[in-house]
This record gives sequence, C-alpha cells and structure tokens, in this order.
Amino acid sequence: MSEKIQLHDFIEIDYTGKLADGTVFDTTNEKVAKEHHLHSQNPNHKYKPAVICVGERQLLPGLDMQLVDKELETEYTVTLPPEKAFGKRDIKQVKIIPMNMFRQHNVQPQPGLQVDVDGEMGLVTRVSGGRVMVNFNHPLAGKEVVYSYKVLRKVTDQKEKVTAFLSAILRLPAEAMKIEVKDDAATVTIPGELPAQISTILAQKLVQLTGLKDILFKKEEVKK
Repeated sequence: MSEKIQLHDFIEIDYTGKLADGTVFDTTNEKVAKEHHLHSQNPNHKYKPAVICVGERQLLPGLDMQLVDKELETEYTVTLPPEKAFGKRDIKQVKIIPMNMFRQHNVQPQPGLQVDVDGEMGLVTRVSGGRVMVNFNHPLAGKEVVYSYKVLRKVTDQKEKVTAFLSAILRLPAEAMKIEVKDDAATVTIPGELPAQISTILAQKLVQLTGLKDILFKKEEVKK
C-alpha cells in the first residue's frame, strides 16, 4: 500500500484545472500548457510541479481539502463547485467608478480592459458617460471546475520546505532568496526588509510546520 498524505505534509503535486467544457485554465504541466496555448497568455510563467503545504490554502480550498489520505503517485480527479473553487458571483463586487479616477491616471477604460483599482484587480464591463462599470469578481467566479492531480512525493528536505512556503507567501522566486539550514535553525536572506511583526508571524508558522527550532530573517546586503 502506498504512503498516504497527512495534514501539513509538504508535497510536490502535479495538477491541471479545466472548465466543464474541457477548457484548460490552469496547469503545472509544461506539455499541457503548450498543448492548450497557455504559454502565449503568460510567457514568463514556469510550468512545473508545485511544492505546497497541505491544509495551508496554497491551492483552491476544495482541492486542498481533497489531499488528506490520498496516496502518492496515484491519479485523482475532483469536481469543485464554485464555493470551493473561485467563489460565487457577487453582485456587490460589480462597482461603478467615476471616469475622472481613470483620467487622473491617464487610463482610457474600455470593455474588456483589466484594471487595478486601489490594489484590487477588476474587469471593465461597461463605459457610459462619466461612469465606468468594473467587475471585481474573479473571472471564474460562479463556475464549476474539474481538477486532475497526482502527488509525486513528500518533501522532507527542510530547506526546500522553507523555500517553497516563503516563495508562495511573499510572492518571491526561489532564486531571490538565500536560505541556510543548520542545527535545526534556518537563516533566510531576502531582498528588502520585512516588518518585525510579519517576520515574527512567518517564523512562528515555519517553526510549527517544519519542526525547525528557529527561523531568522536577514536583509540582503546591497553590494556597492
């Protein structure tokens, strides 16, 4: 019998997400990405198996919940309703924004344009006079999706665990961080400086998830 996945295991997973009509919108598989022309939509994205921590919501909620007690190297398929995927469509997330706000930023809104309003991404759906209608729902909100997935391995290397977790949380590529693990402690050097409260929370979380005794964050020194 194959080894099973437990809550808070770090795993490497390969997955592909499709709509009900078979349209592929998400994958970790480079071959699948090329076959369905996802490369052209996001040419800088690297398609490779993801390393995640089970139960930490690094995947869609419905997919994350499915992983516990699954076996390694076994193909699974799960259908996720909207509330366990990208959420239900919420009419409150469709907002009217004055045209003047766009003009202040030299933006000419038109239907289909994706915009960033106060850090929130939305899609312009209508432009009428001095008002612009923007939909802030996720593009796949309200849709049922189907994921096929396979857990390739459990991750046991502490450095790989820390790297994967911080890369996901901080939105930093692995190569932008320098991580050293020695004597049950990890030193993490990153560009920029984290607020003390954030670094404390991250350190506590990593200690809880990895079993390391201490996590120290350092700011990368800029070479003159």
